[in-house]
Amino acid sequence: MALCASRGHSGRGVDRYARPVLLRHLRPRHPRPTATPTRFRRLAAVITVVIAGALAGGASPAAPHSRGGAPSATPAAPSSPGGPGNSRGVPGDDSGATPLEEGLPDGPSPRPADAGPSRDILARIPTFPAAPPPQPITLPAGASAPWLTHIPTTQPVAFITIDDGWVKHPQAFALIRAAQVPVTLFLTVNAIQDDPGHFARLQAAGAVIEAHTISHPNLRGRSYDFQRREICGSADRLGAMYGRRPVLFRPPFGEQDPTTLRAVRDCGMRAAFFWKETVNNGVVRYQVGRKVQCGDIILMHFRPAFVADFLAALQAIHDAGLTPALLADYLPDGPEPAIPSSPVSAPPGRDLPASSISGDQRN
Repeated sequence: MALCASRGHSGRGVDRYARPVLLRHLRPRHPRPTATPTRFRRLAAVITVVIAGALAGGASPAAPHSRGGAPSATPAAPSSPGGPGNSRGVPGDDSGATPLEEGLPDGPSPRPADAGPSRDILARIPTFPAAPPPQPITLPAGASAPWLTHIPTTQPVAFITIDDGWVKHPQAFALIRAAQVPVTLFLTVNAIQDDPGHFARLQAAGAVIEAHTISHPNLRGRSYDFQRREICGSADRLGAMYGRRPVLFRPPFGEQDPTTLRAVRDCGMRAAFFWKETVNNGVVRYQVGRKVQCGDIILMHFRPAFVADFLAALQAIHDAGLTPALLADYLPDGPEPAIPSSPVSAPPGRDLPASSISGDQRN
């Protein structure tokens, strides 16, 4: 019997309101006894009071009061999914939802742009020992850029990389600044054009911006002209926007072919990158084992769950006894590609004009 009682409480402990319900269900199903005259008299008295109140002037029940104390005209109707007061994370949302909750839309956050993480979130940022002086690797020479899934190093470091830029999370700047760790941003030009200043703030917090194409296409199997246009064009545009032309590249979806790597080299970049771990909705997924290894590259994205993802990546690195390091520091130095003399803009969702393409290649 004790076991059944414990199951009934579902681990909630003693509940003085739950016990009668539990015992009632354990009783044999006999016909319920008829009501006593005393119970009938009590019921009749309640009905009399209700009828008397309804007949006393025909007044309607008092309307609920608003927060300011004045009575409201009518109770507020439930909000529609897209209207003020809904719980979908749009302006006017008073549902108490936070950016850590799953299912938020890929739109503006209801929090102000300068809102910082709560003390609880800041307390979850692990601390790391200082990163060792980087030991750059040696890259192979040739007509194609190398394709790296990790940095072959024995130093106790790992690398956080963040892709795309579609969601501009209002807590990203404060969180990256508070963590005091280097991160690499592989940005898509069309994803950031509606708010390039957001990523300038992340750059000011220590992030380094690298290239991820103009329009986020799958490059595998596309022509050299098309791939060069996407790769060179994104590097040129990001260099014009942020004062440093990218030297690293990540193809969308991690899809590439020999043409991609040749275009990366021709566009003046040193290497193209895949990854070893991914983070989504606060969960780290591993390709090998259950632990971040020395030199591993971790992939996450600018998504509504940015805070949970960033904290999960930090914790995974910390649990492995490693320290976050900057990806570009582990590539050999080379001449910095020239930055275009003037910015070249393009409407969201469209490629840059042909005049922005480096060299004489055309799509």
